[in-house]
Amino acid sequence: MSSAPAPHRKPVTLSTAEGFVCGGIAACIAVTVSNPAEVAKTRLQLQGELAKGGGVKVYNNAFDVLSKTFKNEGIRGIQRGLGPAYAYQILLNGSRLGFYEPFRHNINRAFGFSADDQIPFTSVLAGASSGAIGASLGNPLFLIKARMQAYSPALPVGAQHYYKNSFDALSTIFRAESFRGLVRGIDAAILRTSMGSSVQLPSYNFTKTQLVKHDILPADSTWTFLVSSFISGACVCIAMQPADTALTRMYNQPTIRMPDGKLQGTLYKNPIDCLWKTFKVEGVRGWYKGSTAHFMRIAPHTIITLTANDLIIGLYKDFKRGRQRDIDDSDV
Repeated sequence: MSSAPAPHRKPVTLSTAEGFVCGGIAACIAVTVSNPAEVAKTRLQLQGELAKGGGVKVYNNAFDVLSKTFKNEGIRGIQRGLGPAYAYQILLNGSRLGFYEPFRHNINRAFGFSADDQIPFTSVLAGASSGAIGASLGNPLFLIKARMQAYSPALPVGAQHYYKNSFDALSTIFRAESFRGLVRGIDAAILRTSMGSSVQLPSYNFTKTQLVKHDILPADSTWTFLVSSFISGACVCIAMQPADTALTRMYNQPTIRMPDGKLQGTLYKNPIDCLWKTFKVEGVRGWYKGSTAHFMRIAPHTIITLTANDLIIGLYKDFKRGRQRDIDDSDV
């Protein structure tokens, strides 16, 4: 008696929602590791803001920030803003990783290419678009995260905003400025994230493809994910740093109430104005303040996010494949 032929197995694909969730989980794992470097980066970017000669140095470098913060504020200090960072990463990287492939496929089709072709231009456009959506959704969370990370009761730099927690921060801003306050700096957030996202996944996928194509590493090797994400992190840091500095300063600048009742930043009108004023007073080095801390954040964050995302997607596909196999077998 011959057994029934095995049913044809369809390739397992993820929906946009499933990709969003997998990307969000991967990013939360990463931000737990990278948040202390984000605190250091934020404080270095605000140190000597618009001061000729760099102003008074409270911190010498990223390691000095971490050392002094831990000494004066403990583990709570070096993990300031971790709560909103989790929520922000779910929205940002859920969007960036979950929407990237659907966007890339549709943009490819719009330009007459095959959906699966790796076209540099469409890949960059898809990355920037998915990043812009994530930045817009997560803007209020990034705003309070930056302000909470900048706050130090021991060694303050820049304007200081004290909030008891994330909910207190959001409600305080909303009471003072209404919805307008929660979207403060959204233009800088979109610029920053679009620049970073435009190179993150394209550089990651390009590196991974080249490693496999030239038989340097196998396709499903963890080392392939690690090397590709490290190079991607370096590309993101270089492309995003000036806009990241502008975003931190835009979010943290003091405000005054105008005659019409609206609160307005006292230092910068928009991210381009911020970059120009920073350049005039501090030079190009002003744009790249905290770049070491930024790379200390972005490298492990990108490596863990992209590697974990690939591993989580692989595990989830195995799970879906197993469920489909059980369903098919029950129908035989």
